[in-house]
Parts: sequence; C-alpha cells; structure tokens
Amino acid sequence: MIDCLVLGAGAAGLMCAATAAATGRRVVLIDHNDAPGKKIRISGGGRCNFTNVGTTWKNFVSQNPEFARSALSQYEPQDFIELVNSYGIRWHEKKLGQLFCDDSAQQIISMLVTECERAGVKIHLSTSVREVTGSDPFSVVLQDNTVLTTQNVVVATGGLSIPKLGASDLGYSIAAHYGIAIVPTAPALVPFLLAGQPHSPLAGVSVETITSCGGVAFEENVLFTHRGVSGPAILQISSYWNPGDSVEMDLLPHVTFDDVFSDLSGDKRFVSTVLSTVVPSRLADVVCGTLRDKPVNSVGRRELVELFDRLQAWQISPTGTEGYAKAEVTRGGVSTAELSQKTMESKKVRGLYFIGEVVDVTGWLGGYNFQWAWSSAVAAGRNLQLM
Repeated sequence: MIDCLVLGAGAAGLMCAATAAATGRRVVLIDHNDAPGKKIRISGGGRCNFTNVGTTWKNFVSQNPEFARSALSQYEPQDFIELVNSYGIRWHEKKLGQLFCDDSAQQIISMLVTECERAGVKIHLSTSVREVTGSDPFSVVLQDNTVLTTQNVVVATGGLSIPKLGASDLGYSIAAHYGIAIVPTAPALVPFLLAGQPHSPLAGVSVETITSCGGVAFEENVLFTHRGVSGPAILQISSYWNPGDSVEMDLLPHVTFDDVFSDLSGDKRFVSTVLSTVVPSRLADVVCGTLRDKPVNSVGRRELVELFDRLQAWQISPTGTEGYAKAEVTRGGVSTAELSQKTMESKKVRGLYFIGEVVDVTGWLGGYNFQWAWSSAVAAGRNLQLM
C-alpha cells in the first residue's frame, strides 16, 4: 500500500506530489496524458504566467470566495517565486503583477518534475483510472485492471477546459461517487459569441474599456472578432456572466464629452473623424451610424451627447461563449462547502482531497489560477492523513 496517490500531473498535481513526498510519504502520481503539465506548456503564450504577486482571495470566483484565503496564506506567491529563483529561471513582470518566464513554460514543468523526482515520487504517464472505491484505504482500479491501494487520494484532474489537451470529468465523477456536491460547471475566461455577427466589420479592432456585468467591472482591452468579442476584459467578465445577462462596455473610459467635442460651433470635421481621435477609426465609423459623415457643427449638442453616452454604456447581449475548447479554465466544480479550507480534504471522506481547477475556485486572468494550483496543492500535500 502507498501513502498517497495523486491523480493528474498538471500544475496542482505535480506540486502536491512533490510536497507530499518531501514529508517522507510514499507518493505515486498518475496521468492519462503522455506528458506532464500539458496545460502549463501552452499557458501565457508559451511563457507561463506562473503567479500574480498581488494575489488575494478577492481575485477568485466561487460560491465562497473566502474559502481560498487559508490555502493562499499557507503558500504565497513569494514562496513560489523563491522556488523558481532557486532553479535559476529568469522571469519578468508584464503588468498588473503578472509574472512570466523570460524563456519558456517548459522550465516550470521541468522544475516541478525535478522536484517530484528528488522527493522520490513515482510518476506513471499514459495511465488511466477506471474507478476509485472504498476509503481508509482506497482501491483505485486502472484501465489495465491493476489495483492500487492507498491511504490518501488527491484529485488534481483539472476541469473541462481545452479538451484537446486531455481534459476530463474524472474529478467530478469521483466526487459524485462519494456523494460530494458539485457546483454546476461552465467555461470561464472565454470569448463571447454575438448573434448575427453584427461586429464582424470590427474584427481585429482592439479598444481600452471598462467592461462590467453583474456589478463587477474590469478595465482592460476588448478585441472584436469575426464571431463576437474577446480580449482581457471579456475573458475576465466571462467568469461572472450567465446566459441571458447583458454586458456593458465603456468605450471611452476616463474621457469627458468636452474632451472630444470641444468646439461644437466651429468644428467642421466629420463626427467620425473627431471620434477617431479617441477610439480606433473603424470603431468610430460603426458607432456613429447616420452621424458618421456629418460635420460636428451641423449636429445638435443633444445628438452628440446621446452618442457619447451610448459609447460610455455600450451594451452587448452575448448569445453564448466559445465553449470549453477556447476557455482557459472551468468555473464551478467540487463545492468548497464539502472541503476543509485548511487541508482541502473532503469533510465526508477521510483521506480524499480535491485541489486546483476541479474545485469551485476560479481565478481571474493573470496568474491567479496557477497560484491557486500551487497553494491548494501545498495545503493538501502537507496535511495528508497518516497510516
């Protein structure tokens, strides 16, 4: 019998296995993929946005966002930075506290695998789980009918996002088998679709916005696409969006009417020309409508104010999202009400832990989800049940 079986060799699974083995536990890590850390490899444009220095529990979406507070306090961004530094991995801060490798995300994967190897973790890839049964100890049946007996099972199987990298519902299935509640899942950090492609003439246009939905707002870029809208502001707000919700975009943040239309009586330029000084010209052409080719001094102040107000409260009604195929993470998952916030252990099943994306804790864009992976992994790895 082994001390701990970790399911999933992604960010959380690798970190947890290394942490648990460093305490002297006999740890086996298995994954159905043929290589560890596949999602890490493509993250951050291949450079891995491995943490955010400003991480707090307020940067997460959950039925109980404060749940993340304990794990985040046990293992902070600076702790992971020190690990990265110890391997001589060069990194830089891009913006808003986001840290990226200078060279390659593969460096983070190699670091985590080395940590596992040094601690004595046995890693088995291309190994699928058929079922997990029992408890204290658990019996884990693999696809080839091999049965592993273990005191602890850590579920680090991730969510449903990016299925081409091997995403599966295994973690949710295990939770359901043991009667553990699951918050309904949905794609998150994902582009929106818009009906009828009304914005296709704007495809490729990027504009700074304050984008809001459900009382939450993000000041970031929006990128218009052939199918809808994307960009950091949209990805962020998608974690708060539900079908039927409208999304509001202020396309002129921190700009006043007088900043744009300072000379109503003497300005002979077209309205679209004036607007193009503060937003991209293609966007100005579309939003001006019938006012596009009218000189400013021929248009009444009321019409210009209405146009300006519309730009500062531009409404879109997404028909859906690009789905799990384009989603960076999965919202929802194993209910935090079912887990210890200190150890990530199930309150119902002794020795059963859930960490990382499989849990109903979803971070903002910008390194927060990786920090949750590291922190939740360490919380579980340090607090496994003894035989």
